[in-house]
Amino acid sequence: MNQLSQQTSPYLLQHADNPVDWYPWGEQALQLAKQTNKPILLSIGYSACHWCHVMAHESFENPSIAALMNEFFVCIKVDREERPDIDRIYQTAHLFLTQNSGGWPLTMFLTPDQQPFFGGTYFPPQPRQGQPGFADLLQRVDEYYRTQQEQIQQQNQALHQAMLQSEASNAIPEEEITAEPLHRAGALLKENFDAHNGGFGGVPKFPHTPSLELCLRLAQQDEKFLQIAIFSLDSMIEGGLYDQIGGGFFRYSVDDRWQIPHFEKMLYDNALLLTLLCQASASSGSGRYHRVMAETGRWVIREMQSPDGGYYASLDADSPLGEQRGDQPDDPVEGGFYTWDLQEIETLLTAEEQQVITRRFGLDLSLIHI
Repeated sequence: MNQLSQQTSPYLLQHADNPVDWYPWGEQALQLAKQTNKPILLSIGYSACHWCHVMAHESFENPSIAALMNEFFVCIKVDREERPDIDRIYQTAHLFLTQNSGGWPLTMFLTPDQQPFFGGTYFPPQPRQGQPGFADLLQRVDEYYRTQQEQIQQQNQALHQAMLQSEASNAIPEEEITAEPLHRAGALLKENFDAHNGGFGGVPKFPHTPSLELCLRLAQQDEKFLQIAIFSLDSMIEGGLYDQIGGGFFRYSVDDRWQIPHFEKMLYDNALLLTLLCQASASSGSGRYHRVMAETGRWVIREMQSPDGGYYASLDADSPLGEQRGDQPDDPVEGGFYTWDLQEIETLLTAEEQQVITRRFGLDLSLIHI
């Protein structure tokens, strides 16, 4: 076992048996990096993160890859739900370094004094779809760190300055508060609204609950915003983002039509969406979301309440498919618990019910228009 075995975080404990010599974030690991002049390999994730699990199985449980990590780096694991402050710093650094949004797992390489000089999110063990293999990347980063110290220092200075400027630009100015920021936000929401499918932006497609809540508030001046919010919510509820059987919303959709979810449920996502559904029902004056609110509330009570008190933070996307179907357990797969095939549907439903279900939920591929 490594240095994570005495931690309380479920995410860190998931990695306690890795052959990687993981340390939690703290003085011991940071001092070791300075004493050995090794760069830090910082890996940030959380216990229900699907791609965190994938990278763990592919790389962190691989003895040969773990040996490279242990040889070249001081390896630190961080639970982003336990240390959101650290996650925020290095997600921001990732954005500046790569010009791409981050996510989890976040994989950052730091100097011994914690300055980031390279990073990414998920890396496969071998080169795949334009991504470098993690084993090769580790060796390249080690060589870069040992041979390009001057360039790393220059980059760190530029990054530090950019982050300071970003913080300054986000500071609240000492001037009169007006409604102008709300007007600009409304214009951006209209610009980014997906009029065909609802919601904002492309794939992966998130509910963006705060944006929809703002639309409901702006609807008092412009009814167009109410239409945006209602159409978006209807599209999410009628598609795969909403669990049509068990209730509750999945984290995001991997397509732009809300049909194919990433099978992970977060407590805070559903809490925000429940509030939004209440507000939307009141704003529309129709009570149109009462069923979904009740189903989601029952799901929270049934599956997210802990017998010891409090609530669980999330439901994992991965589940052993065979075990759920009564066969021999398979390796965990994303969405294994939620997937159905036509034979199961035919066993459970009458012929008349099957006709409705196959059309409504797209089980008949001949009816899908591409």
